[in-house]
Amino acid sequence: MGQYIPPPFAILALAAYLEDVNKNIEIEVLDCQAEKLSWEGLEKRIEALQPDVVAPSSLTTSNADTALRVAELAKKVNPSITTVVGGQHFTALAEESLEAYPGLDVVVRGEGEQTFAELVDAFENKKPLSAVLGISFRHEGTVTETPDRPLICNMDSLPLPGYQFVQQHMKKYYFSLMAEKETPFAIVEGTRGCSHDCSYCSQWRFWRKQHRGKSPCRIADEIEHLYSEYGSRLFWLTDDNFGLDERASMLCDELINRGLSDQVSWFIQARCDDIVSNKDLIPKMRRAGCIWMLVGFDSPDPGTLRSFRRTGINRSNAKEAVDLLRKNGMFSQGTFIIGDRKDSHGSIQTLREYADWVDPDIATFMTLTPFPGTDIYDEAKRNGWILDSNWSNYDMIHAIMPTEHLTREQVQKELYECYQSFFGSWKRRYQGMFSSNPITRRTYQYLARQALLVGLRSLF
Repeated sequence: MGQYIPPPFAILALAAYLEDVNKNIEIEVLDCQAEKLSWEGLEKRIEALQPDVVAPSSLTTSNADTALRVAELAKKVNPSITTVVGGQHFTALAEESLEAYPGLDVVVRGEGEQTFAELVDAFENKKPLSAVLGISFRHEGTVTETPDRPLICNMDSLPLPGYQFVQQHMKKYYFSLMAEKETPFAIVEGTRGCSHDCSYCSQWRFWRKQHRGKSPCRIADEIEHLYSEYGSRLFWLTDDNFGLDERASMLCDELINRGLSDQVSWFIQARCDDIVSNKDLIPKMRRAGCIWMLVGFDSPDPGTLRSFRRTGINRSNAKEAVDLLRKNGMFSQGTFIIGDRKDSHGSIQTLREYADWVDPDIATFMTLTPFPGTDIYDEAKRNGWILDSNWSNYDMIHAIMPTEHLTREQVQKELYECYQSFFGSWKRRYQGMFSSNPITRRTYQYLARQALLVGLRSLF
């Protein structure tokens, strides 16, 4: 994805909600990435702040160890600090995380805003934690779990994410692959959840297979607010499945009618079957400022797609989706997965040929990763396939499991070969660097510069 620093969106959403319901709470959002803060620097900041509660971000499994290290650091500074984590990883492994890590006090399970706010109120007013829905915590040496909290029905009722807490860092958030480093980058959430149930995805189970969205007007309000107040010009609509439907069309109308479409750019994740089924919407999305789509193609093998429960995805609509986006001047980033249980050298070679044939503007190859909270994790753990328990390696780049035909090391080497095959094509490099599409041209020139820098560093 290139070099980038994203704003800490999930923490900003929690901070905004907490501030909205409790004006007496002092809140500080500490963004260590933007501040380039070392562990030693973080320790000094915690010592200076002396907070009652520390809630480190733990959005993905690969961040879990970092969140736990922050919790341990807080306890080192002051053992009376209460440490709280949430997100998909810790929701799936709440009990075992609390049992394994004494520096962890509370896990917020599932949707966090209401639960975290009630939890802070319980700390402040010395109320029993057992009255707070949606948490797991340690009580008298035993992990206790309260019932799940119902999901928020009206997402428009949520306050605007608290970008004011990182106002001093807004010019530091950038996405170098998509825009110049000087182009301020922000995240907007339009929907939560997904109506699909892909076997490798933890999102649908975390959100209970419900797909809820903000209104198109509210999404446009957030984009306009970030543009006018903070100068943000590039936006990632971070929805798991944006959905190309009437709501998307209405959002485009909002952006065009407000005059924002000429001022901002945005990108989304989408399914190729949705793109093909809504081909008349694509030109309007491009007019409204959508420049980029991240599209999951996964595999050319129908059996693998069935095991992933990727219904609706096939070779035909994959190729048509890419061609449709290219025709409308939209950049396509395709994702492909290797390391399925049945994968062999031959099947992965077929996948490489498939990626060349589909021909997205860039391809991202990933290893099948057993994230906690997924069906694949449950199956892999049950069968003893998981050979790496270091959560930091659960980043879809490190091979965690072997296949029936390949060792972990062979899966890892195959991943390298996938990138070498796709990006090693001089024809693709040349066409990319001199493409008539400015986004494609910029992207391949960026990749060329990075390759040159890596080559130069290897000489010293």
